[in-house]
Amino acid sequence: MDSFADEFPGGAQGGPDAGPADDDQAVGGPGRARDSAALPDQMRRDVRLLGEVLGEVISESAGADLLADVERLRHAVIHARSAEDLGAEDRGSARAMAAGDEITELVSSWSWERAELVARAFTVYFHLVNLAEEQQRVRTLRLRYSGDQAPRESLADATGRLTKEGGAAYLAELLAGLRVHPVFTAHPTEARRRAVVASLRRIGGLLTSLDDQRAGAAQQAEERRKLREEVDLLWRTAQLRVAGMKPADEVRSVMTAFDETLFRLVPAVYRALDEVLLGADSGTVPSPAPAFLRFGSWVGGDRDGNPNVTAAVTREAATIQAEHALRGLEAACGRIGRALTVYENPAPPALRRALAAAAGEHPELLAEITARSPGEPYRAYLLYATERLAATRTRNLDLAYGSAADFLADLRLVQSSLAESGAVRQAYGDLQHLIWQAETFGFHLAGLEVRQHSKVHARALAELRAGEAPSPMTTEVLETIRVIGWIQRRYGVDACRRYVISFTTAAADIAAVYELAGYAFPDGDGPVLDVVPLFETGEDLANAPSVLEGMLAVPGVVLRLEETGRHLEVMLGYSDSAKELGPATATLRLFDAQAELAAWASEHGVKLTLFHGRGGAIGRGGGPAGRAVLAQAPGSVDGRLKVTEQGEVIFARYGHAAIGLRHLEQVTSAVLLASSPSVADRTTAAAAAFADLAGAIDVAAKGAFRSLVEADGFAEWFATVSPLEEIGGLRIGSRPARRGHGGGPLGLEDLRAIPWVFAWAQTRLNLPGWYGLGSGLAAAAWTGIPAGDSDGGLPPEGLDTLRRAYREWPLLATLLDNAEMSLAKTDRAIAARYLALGGRPDLTGQVLAEYDLTRRLVLAVTGHERLVANRSVLSRAIVLRDPYVDALSYLQLRALSALRAEDAAAPDRPALERLLLLTVSGVAAGLQNTG
Repeated sequence: MDSFADEFPGGAQGGPDAGPADDDQAVGGPGRARDSAALPDQMRRDVRLLGEVLGEVISESAGADLLADVERLRHAVIHARSAEDLGAEDRGSARAMAAGDEITELVSSWSWERAELVARAFTVYFHLVNLAEEQQRVRTLRLRYSGDQAPRESLADATGRLTKEGGAAYLAELLAGLRVHPVFTAHPTEARRRAVVASLRRIGGLLTSLDDQRAGAAQQAEERRKLREEVDLLWRTAQLRVAGMKPADEVRSVMTAFDETLFRLVPAVYRALDEVLLGADSGTVPSPAPAFLRFGSWVGGDRDGNPNVTAAVTREAATIQAEHALRGLEAACGRIGRALTVYENPAPPALRRALAAAAGEHPELLAEITARSPGEPYRAYLLYATERLAATRTRNLDLAYGSAADFLADLRLVQSSLAESGAVRQAYGDLQHLIWQAETFGFHLAGLEVRQHSKVHARALAELRAGEAPSPMTTEVLETIRVIGWIQRRYGVDACRRYVISFTTAAADIAAVYELAGYAFPDGDGPVLDVVPLFETGEDLANAPSVLEGMLAVPGVVLRLEETGRHLEVMLGYSDSAKELGPATATLRLFDAQAELAAWASEHGVKLTLFHGRGGAIGRGGGPAGRAVLAQAPGSVDGRLKVTEQGEVIFARYGHAAIGLRHLEQVTSAVLLASSPSVADRTTAAAAAFADLAGAIDVAAKGAFRSLVEADGFAEWFATVSPLEEIGGLRIGSRPARRGHGGGPLGLEDLRAIPWVFAWAQTRLNLPGWYGLGSGLAAAAWTGIPAGDSDGGLPPEGLDTLRRAYREWPLLATLLDNAEMSLAKTDRAIAARYLALGGRPDLTGQVLAEYDLTRRLVLAVTGHERLVANRSVLSRAIVLRDPYVDALSYLQLRALSALRAEDAAAPDRPALERLLLLTVSGVAAGLQNTG
């Protein structure tokens, strides 16, 4: 069966706005044939196999007539693009529109039920293609790391460059202060159900087995049978959630990443660094690699605008996290202990004393363990530690550990005793991995962070100061602080001590939390709190240094500065700033804010950690993480990076161990390099040289963006031309799409950034990732150049300056590269069909004019002949996927048009809404990003 197997549209890597394994190899010329020919043989084989199996499953379960309809649409969308070899600039032509009209007629001929089944076929297909791409990405990574030369953006590459720059002592100093801190959030951008994710994981395992050339014919046949069974199950599994997600569901979803990947990935990262530093001695001597990773979580703690997250939920989230952390440590400790059959009698003195003390406290347990391990003191003591971990998990306080530090002390005792006895490989091998895991995760797994809006605290304090009976809102605020205290008493201070304040405008917003803690704990025995200001709007970013200045007078802040060695954390919001200012202006303002905050910290002797609230999509600060780090303001990194990992990004980056290892290596190497004087000097010089150019981009880009979003009726038009209001029906998260909790007209100020970006992606415009940049570049090109005769193009001098800035300033390069990636995932002809639904040709014309300008100038400045021409993997993925995304877009347009029609029949609405939501999920899978 050839369905989905011939003329394959799949590409390769390209996770949320370009995955971590994308490459930088140049592509020669445009054209689908070239991209198809470049498809790796192994990936072509995987996709053909998956396509054939899916075609068989569809035919068997739903009939050959459905498969025929799928094929008609598939060939129509491929023909619409390949017949003319249309480039993006031609997609608005009359021929393109005529081809689109024919496809519209085809999808309109089907019943709603048939259209839903066709949409389902394309959606499942994209899930399978994404899986094949992930398999190919893993193959590519293994190949890159098998050579003699260190891959770029690897730990080996970064440490080699830094050693050459400053010597071994300089590198050791950087490593000593290194901290990389991803924070998982429940931001609703993972459109797939957990059942779908689990099914795909099983299919991925089967593809890996089929890749094993050592398997015999019988085993291969059995794996193929299982593959057909799993694909059949995936087809029969509902793609849409029936019930909405609750916060506890979101916590458990993130725990999947920990259980499946993260727990084992962390020691692999440290071992990679250890091998770089020690070479062949790795695993036989004490490791110089510090445990520099820490993880945080907002899942179950972020209550800003989400009434579903309560104090009880936060308590449950901490309990779930600890359960998973302790189970992971317990299993690893038991596994290593059972294998550690080193015979030694008597044991080294320190270990002998520890065993005697344990026997004194728990004689029956030690007698049972030592009877099974005679003359094996290391095995006995680790099995005893395993029992103590189990007791900690089950709250058997007589046997439980008091803290993770106590467990670590036991592990280090065993390690030092092994080394003393000469068993160095056992001391610094798997046991060292367990030590790294305990150092990184503790007993709490990830630091749970609470977030709340500053206005909520202001209202709560007003009630309490007035002596009024606390309202339910105020009671909940106080109970949340009490729960933080409970978490700290049970799992340690690091389990939950950060309290993030959304929309911080003054130091009083920080002081308010400490004052509220006084009300929650009137006896002064409250929790340790690190209150973190979050600056999100353009005005707040500009005022950030003065707010920090005021924080130095807040007693709670002063105390924490003394206790932490003057460490302070500040969060910067990328999503809301981009939604307010546009992507170009927000990027430039955030850079300026970072530079000002770094200067303030240096002046006041504060060790500042900037917490970057970045989304997965480019419109929310996303894009390749390593390059983003290298584009930060000088002095703002200083060996420390804290950043959010949201929604589909979590599983794209941490769903597979090899991909997760590569991602963490890229980020860590970028943090190290960004902290070096050479990089800081280059960035400082470039920022100064192009300051006027940046200023011109800032003003013009913001003006273009605000003129659009402030246009009369824009919010209503946006809701009409996109599936904005319907996206909530996907039930992909527990929090509302808007911060306000009432009805009333749509206001962009209340709309969260995720649905803003998600909805624009569905229209095939990706507007939040590029809008206004074209106007900014045009204005910058004329900076310092007298106005003269022009044919509508840019002055050569101005274009040369922009090109030089693109080459020399990482910030501008990142801004343009991200915009280029965002533009590459657009389709002008299909977007125009969405925009036409709003009946506002003025707004449609404004958007498309800025689109044309931005696309033309981005190509002019980068020097690329087509979008992302310098990134072969991503380019291939986009170009070859586009027709199949088109199929889902036309199906979505049919549903959206009917829903927007005034005479939409009420009986049809459920079917229309199901079709729309299924296509939303399918387009998200095809484009590989949501919000």
